[in-house]
Amino acid sequence: MSNDAAGFVGNIPQYYDQGLGPIIFAEYAADIAKRVASGGPVRVLETAAGTGIVTRQLREVLPRDAELTATDFNPPMLDVARAKFQPGEQVAFQPADAAALPFADASFDAIVCQFGLMFFPDKAKSFSEAYRVLAPGGRYVLSVWDSHRYNPFGRIAHEVAARFFPADPPQFYNVPFSCHQIDPIKEMLITAGFDDIGIAVIRQVRELPDVAIFARAAVHGNPLIDQVRARGGVDPDQIVDTMAQAFRREFGDPGRMPVQAIVFSATKSR
Repeated sequence: MSNDAAGFVGNIPQYYDQGLGPIIFAEYAADIAKRVASGGPVRVLETAAGTGIVTRQLREVLPRDAELTATDFNPPMLDVARAKFQPGEQVAFQPADAAALPFADASFDAIVCQFGLMFFPDKAKSFSEAYRVLAPGGRYVLSVWDSHRYNPFGRIAHEVAARFFPADPPQFYNVPFSCHQIDPIKEMLITAGFDDIGIAVIRQVRELPDVAIFARAAVHGNPLIDQVRARGGVDPDQIVDTMAQAFRREFGDPGRMPVQAIVFSATKSR
């Protein structure tokens, strides 16, 4: 699973976790963890776990005896995740490709994936793998971002980065918002064998206490920073400052920012 939008390495995990996490990921993590825990699963797998934002929430709401396995394609992200847990908390961390899971058939009662699908090159294979490792009756709960239209921070970040490289605009900020069409995901779930598919569109408003910090993380907390450095000739701080100005115009400072996600749940009936 290798593409230049999926490499969350170097200093990216820290900016992602501390600068983006509390603003755009944490509340959705609490929501998806409750959805997973409501089914009372004992063996839970998380794919694309990143820096453990959902993992931490899952551990809080799952039964104490539930076993939680957190996987991600990028080991540096899991290094940050591990630091959020004490020994004995029943969390196993393992690098893994969501399209080639290193687990036996029917190993889990539930699988959760928050904002990971967009980065999987073979999305259909990731669904068939989720189906394979789920036990009969198991549930798969996953979320994706809705489009730039409903997540203006993504649109602004994409437009600002493009201004600095008009001949070859960085494409990272297209990727997280590339799975907003519901039907293709529904069709892939059905093709993989899932049924009882539920879909929820969740719109929220985020407080932005410090726009400068958020803008820095929006540049340095994902592979956009690598795409900027690869092109060269532009100080990343210029992009950060321009992005902060654009965020202030749109949201204020301190600001309020709308976000919107789509959550799918699906069952392996047999």
